[in-house]
This record gives sequence, C-alpha cells and structure tokens, in this order.
Amino acid sequence: MIATFTALLLAHTAADFLMQTGWMVRRKAHPGVLLLHGALVLGTAQLAIGTVTAPALVALAAAHVAIDAIKTYGGFRSLTAFLLDQAAHLATLAAVAVYAPELWANGAWAGQDWLLPVMAVTAGAILALAGGQYAVGILMQPHSPRIRNTGLRDGGRQIGLLERGLIFAFILTSHPIGVGFLIAAKSILRFDTASRDQRSAEYVIIGTLASFGWAILAALATKGLLDSLPPFALPR
Repeated sequence: MIATFTALLLAHTAADFLMQTGWMVRRKAHPGVLLLHGALVLGTAQLAIGTVTAPALVALAAAHVAIDAIKTYGGFRSLTAFLLDQAAHLATLAAVAVYAPELWANGAWAGQDWLLPVMAVTAGAILALAGGQYAVGILMQPHSPRIRNTGLRDGGRQIGLLERGLIFAFILTSHPIGVGFLIAAKSILRFDTASRDQRSAEYVIIGTLASFGWAILAALATKGLLDSLPPFALPR
C-alpha cells in the first residue's frame, strides 16, 4: 500500500505543481481546461504506477477534477482553501492506495523498489519548493500591494526557492543546525531594510517564517515516508 501511495504522491505533485501552468490556473473555470488538468493527473498517475489499464486511476483523476471544480466554481482562493484542497487530494491518494494496494506490484516498475525512495524525495522536493511558492504567495498576496519593491525582478521568489531547497536538504541529511545558520544569515542580510521600514520588516518576517515552516514540514513528512519505505539501493 505504501508503495502505491508513494508513486501516486509523486504523480500528484508533478501534475499539480509542475505541469499545471499559470495559464491553466487562470482559466480553470473553463470546463476544457479543467478536463485537461484531469487528463494530466491521469497521465502522471499511469506513468508513476506503470500501467494504463487500472480503473482506480481513472477514479482518482475523476475525484481530482471534482475537488478542483468545487474549489474553482466555489470561488475559494484563500490559503485555507488551498490547504483543504491539497488535504482532499491526499485523502483520495490514500483511499486509492488502500482500495487498490496492488497497483505498484502489478505495474511496470514492480520489483524496482529502489525507485520508491527516489519518488518520495522528488515528491517532497516538489512540494517544498513549488508547493511552498504557491502557498506563501497566497499568504502574502494581500500585503504585496503595500510593499514597494525596488529589488531584482522575481528576486524574492528565487530567494524563497533557494531557502526552502536548502532547508529541505538540511533536514533530509540530518543537519537541522543548518536551518539555524540560514535564519541567522537572512536576518543579517535583511537587517538594514528591516531597521528602516517596519512594514517591509513585518512583510519579510511573515514571508520568511511561512517559507521556512512550509519547508520544514515538507521535509519532516518526507522523512516519515522514507522511514516506511525500503532503503535506497541501486540495482546490481
């Protein structure tokens, strides 16, 4: 069951955070775009499992489309809505893994258990980086118009990706002390801006804590998943 869930988790993160473009997000209310996203969900799940004939994967894609339709047509765009949306998707992944635990064993990658830790780490990294970018962006959106941005174009976004990537790597490699050094370094680098403008300081603090917290949770969840999988070992 855990093998099937891991493969489906990678498929979900790839379909939702890598393959779902900004164009698709903005036009998701159009039924054709919503169905296109559903097709991508199905395709990534079939690829991750290694089969195209499993009815459970069709049901998974249909459930994904239904959840997204509720969010889209209901006009739910807050961070809470995003978190509930992802929780619902994770619940459907778990339900399919419980209902059809043999999907991985019957797929094309059966016996290649070394792939599972790779899939888990990849899914966690996508969630930490791309998922965190989306979540933090929603959280900070109401504050953004009040902040004067005189820095590099997309500089803040790139900093966020780098810091979440480093945190993810530090925790997965059992070097959490690196997170403390990263916080200290960012505090020093941002000190001048924070001391001159309270509004900017609070904006940076909120964004930083949200970004760090998201990355830490993603890394801890990934470690928990890895603990339940076979250890990584390349095939001979």
